Amino acid sequence: MNSAQKNRESIELFLKAMYDFDELAVRSYIQNIFSQEVKIQMCHPFGDVLKNEFYDNCFAPLVDAIPNVERRDTIVVSGKTIEGKDWVGCCGSYVGTFVGPFLEIPPTGHLVHMRFHEFYCFEDDKIIEVQAIWDIPELMMQAGAWPMSPSLGREMFIPGPASQDGLTSANRASSHGTESLDVVIEMLTNLSRHPSEGGPEIMKAEEYWHPCVNWYGPAGIGSMRGLDGFRNWHQIPFLKALPDRKGGTTGTLSCHFFGDGPYVIATGWPNMQMTVSGDGWLGIAPSGQKITMRSLDFWRVENNLIRENWVLVDLLDVYSQIGVDVFSRLREFNKARV
Repeated sequence: MNSAQKNRESIELFLKAMYDFDELAVRSYIQNIFSQEVKIQMCHPFGDVLKNEFYDNCFAPLVDAIPNVERRDTIVVSGKTIEGKDWVGCCGSYVGTFVGPFLEIPPTGHLVHMRFHEFYCFEDDKIIEVQAIWDIPELMMQAGAWPMSPSLGREMFIPGPASQDGLTSANRASSHGTESLDVVIEMLTNLSRHPSEGGPEIMKAEEYWHPCVNWYGPAGIGSMRGLDGFRNWHQIPFLKALPDRKGGTTGTLSCHFFGDGPYVIATGWPNMQMTVSGDGWLGIAPSGQKITMRSLDFWRVENNLIRENWVLVDLLDVYSQIGVDVFSRLREFNKARV
């Protein structure tokens, strides 16, 4: 058994424990499989947490707010980066009945969903690093309590892969993963050439993106279909506001890539850097503020074109860097709510 398969089987024990949410099993996995010096990096407002704080600081409040919480994974991938690191990536949603406040978000009493992208780095059968974004703004929106700009895209419960193979690893050939990775790396390389080397045509988008691509963005940006939808509701506002962005294959920050069959994964904490020098993105004023960005991505390549792209960005961290306390605005937004 290769390391990718071994690590995948290990993490599946963790995921299974969160399906019906067995607290003892989740705590046991953290205790036994996470290394003593594990680096756990959670999205804002959790921040970096210690191993012995992970359950109590992150999972316990979630279970208190959603006692029947259920973990629904739609994609699980594993592989080795070019740096030789073994990673497992998980994409899905936490779902359940929202009956108590979570991070001051008021409960709805109804079924809710909160997306997650979680990445685990293994070494010698132990998890040595975690990078995880929970789409907390998605929960705010369902509670009618999102205090920031509305999404340009569509907010929805994000589906799993159209190919229905996100949880099936048996037929993922390593050569296929390499081919898929090449498509994404070439796309990102050409993307980075705009605007410094030319206009939008220099990105050669049609060579890499399927015309009916589904792009699943974080709450606050939203999701969209087709290359025109991707351009209108995400790419154009993003590039206009952050023209000097660097990341992935061009920045000085580290980003870990690997392929697993048709899937390509990128994770980094942070993995992009840019200056807010234009307007149009998230309602943020062009203040000249330099920021970094945490983006955890899954691409699915079909016939050498990107057919689906799941993206989570730690938007709450972005707001924090420009001096906006979303949770303070949340309290103001809801203080007179009955």
